[in-house]
Amino acid sequence: MIEINLLPGTTSKKPRGRSGGGVDFAGAAAGIASSIRDPWLIGAVSSVVFAGAVIAGVYWWQRGQTQKLNAELDVQVSDSTRYTAVIREKRLAESQRDSVVRQVELIKTFDSKRFVWPHIMDEISRALPPYTWLTTVQQTNTATAPVSTAGPPKPGEAVAKLPELDSSAVPRVHLKMVGNTVDIQALTRFMKLLEASPFLENVQLEKSSIVLIDGKEVTEFTLNASYQEPDPSAIKTVPVSLAVR
Repeated sequence: MIEINLLPGTTSKKPRGRSGGGVDFAGAAAGIASSIRDPWLIGAVSSVVFAGAVIAGVYWWQRGQTQKLNAELDVQVSDSTRYTAVIREKRLAESQRDSVVRQVELIKTFDSKRFVWPHIMDEISRALPPYTWLTTVQQTNTATAPVSTAGPPKPGEAVAKLPELDSSAVPRVHLKMVGNTVDIQALTRFMKLLEASPFLENVQLEKSSIVLIDGKEVTEFTLNASYQEPDPSAIKTVPVSLAVR
């Protein structure tokens, strides 16, 4: 049998003692290397190898970053779950605090009005001239301040901002005075003294008429007035002393 060697550069023959089914990898690689002589083909192969290396590197880098971000995400989710109850309790406490503060401010506003009538009566008695007396002094406005019935928000609800407390929530005191005088000039002097008071304003004569009391003619009058917040300099405080036996 005639054998033809198709691989250039190899002249050795296969040993006759070996089986014909074996593959000579070294010879095949050498044959391929000797057959590749085109520089463009070499550049293309090199580019493919380099691109594969770059893709593999980017893949492993992105995989590492993904694992790192997943670990951080797990930590953040755990923290969020742990602090949810704390945030809910904090919001509930803040809503209760705001409600208490508003009630305290409302109480302070009412408390500041508890000396209104003592001042009014003191100013009326100070301005009342001789031969003039009052039969009725009453408040004409009976409106009360609005009271908020909104309770604290439920867990998870946003805390609504409370409206600002206005001093006008407590209505101003308007009063009517009905009295008698035997001197019309005394009535004029009484009105001027009331208007000059730092606690009263808008003193108006509603009506006046001549009436008989014990067989004598007197002038019956009706005055309207309003309480006003005085200047702080007009209020004087004195210590209260209590004698102990």
